Amino acid sequence: MSSKPKGKFSSSSPFNPFIDGTGQSHVAPAFWEPIIITKDEIDAEIERLASLPLPANGRRRSFIVHPSAQAPGRGLAAGITVTLDVLLPGESTAPIRHNSTQVNFCIQGSGYTKVNDQRIEFKLYDVWNHNSFATYSHFNNSDKIQVRLTYSNAALLEKMQVHIVDENPPETNPEIEHKEDTDPKRKSPYGTFQLTDEGAWLMPYEILINPPSVESKNLHWPWELVKQNLDKLAALGKDYIGRRLYLLYNPLTGRTNGTTPSFFATMTIRPPRIIDRPHRHVSAAINYYFQGTGYSVVEKKRYEWKAGDLMLSAPGWAVHNHASYDEPVYELTVQDQPLNIIMESLLWQEAMNQPAVVLGQQSGFKTNRKE
Repeated sequence: MSSKPKGKFSSSSPFNPFIDGTGQSHVAPAFWEPIIITKDEIDAEIERLASLPLPANGRRRSFIVHPSAQAPGRGLAAGITVTLDVLLPGESTAPIRHNSTQVNFCIQGSGYTKVNDQRIEFKLYDVWNHNSFATYSHFNNSDKIQVRLTYSNAALLEKMQVHIVDENPPETNPEIEHKEDTDPKRKSPYGTFQLTDEGAWLMPYEILINPPSVESKNLHWPWELVKQNLDKLAALGKDYIGRRLYLLYNPLTGRTNGTTPSFFATMTIRPPRIIDRPHRHVSAAINYYFQGTGYSVVEKKRYEWKAGDLMLSAPGWAVHNHASYDEPVYELTVQDQPLNIIMESLLWQEAMNQPAVVLGQQSGFKTNRKE
């Protein structure tokens, strides 16, 4: 006997879980329009937030949302939440933790973040990451307004209805003690073993729910040190044909080349009058330009930007390239590349006259020094 779903569905209009897709062709996704949030708009929002009384949790925050984003999980890109956070001198935020991870970027002022027992002192243009479900607070111990851009995978988790936020967390995350379970009834006598010659395996439940753990550190990339190394790339001149950037690499992410398991953050210097070659990738890219001027061409449409602008510069799989004008450009770029690599979905086309490849599964591209 079949049972009908409980809840909002009535017996007069039974729910049909099937949608006929017989013979249908795939409909290509529509590109989100690139969007620029200008320095003037950001400055005005900083002023508005700074004028508000300090809320109980200390978080003066605005979500920066793309007009195409739909709730839940309204991000600047489909899976990327971006917020503008403001603290006045002497203020701090209440402790919080959540299962989303973050990339933090200081665009004004300075201060420190306490993550569990770790203290991260940061200054202008410093970047640091937060791991999942770590208790943290931000502090402004300076005499100037502190402003941060925060990038997280909260939008994706909200789409999945699994973004868990604890606003009354312990001061530090307790260490869970794992004792050896000697009860033979709780352990399969067969363990994990290979099933087929081609490489298919079987794994029992007690190993499934206890994967090897890897320490996830909260790392800090001081701009002063990053800039010194970027400037060395710029000094290479015409002998270097690659893009002059560094990934702010977190070794935890391994082969997925991330700053967090979901995102990479890169710092780039664009020498004057450099025009990139058009390319495209499934990962979305968000750029914050903090020195210089230039333009981007996305799907044949030109967008002008300047220092202090924040831009969704590359919606997934849109053909795009960037160019600088008469002075060097410094920028922070955040992409959800690591997430796409682990999902085996990262199609990348480095040049439009070359085939696309699945990065992380196939060999990638050589773009740097000539052999």
